[in-house]
Amino acid sequence: MRSFHPIPGNPWPHDMTITIEDSPEALLELLWVREAWRLAVELDDAPPPLTDTPQFAAGDHDTATWATEWAALWTEALTHAANDVDRTLIQRLQTTPPGSDERREILAQLVGPTWSERFGFETLGDGFHRWNSRHIEGVVAGHRQRAVDRERACLDALVPAWRAGLTRVVVLPCCGTFTRTIGAHALLVTTETRDDGDRYSTALAQFDPAGR
Repeated sequence: MRSFHPIPGNPWPHDMTITIEDSPEALLELLWVREAWRLAVELDDAPPPLTDTPQFAAGDHDTATWATEWAALWTEALTHAANDVDRTLIQRLQTTPPGSDERREILAQLVGPTWSERFGFETLGDGFHRWNSRHIEGVVAGHRQRAVDRERACLDALVPAWRAGLTRVVVLPCCGTFTRTIGAHALLVTTETRDDGDRYSTALAQFDPAGR
């Protein structure tokens, strides 16, 4: 939310806008692949397991190579997720013909690097789509049932983070607490953290674009 002028009595700064990305599909693809294919990922800062554990996706693939590729792709996708959407790309997309090279290039810039683009949709299959549908249903249900907006409940911690540069919160449906500053303007948290006011306030207080 944003207004041109301060609103008397409203503790939310009139010019503060925070984007909540609670369905980052490129990251969800990667998290699902890691668990469904039981990849032994060697990454010091990998996020914890998903709260909704995927079923094992049996198949004949070089999972050792996949694990190495996964770590590199996770870093790329996380960097992309930290950035706000370029609205000029959306405007250009609306004027490009379907199937054109320009349209494919714009879509690639908007979506960023993904597992399905790199290794094919067949490596996800129906298993991912069923899992992702459950995730989206849970997100929608959470929006409908939310009695108090999570960000409004944590304004004492949110406003200083915003003044330090925070504009985007990326939420992962993973177990426990996992909080990281990504880039100069984004914070990565788990759903469990954002759903708990005290833990969310603590996470927001950890935002540090300088990486100290």
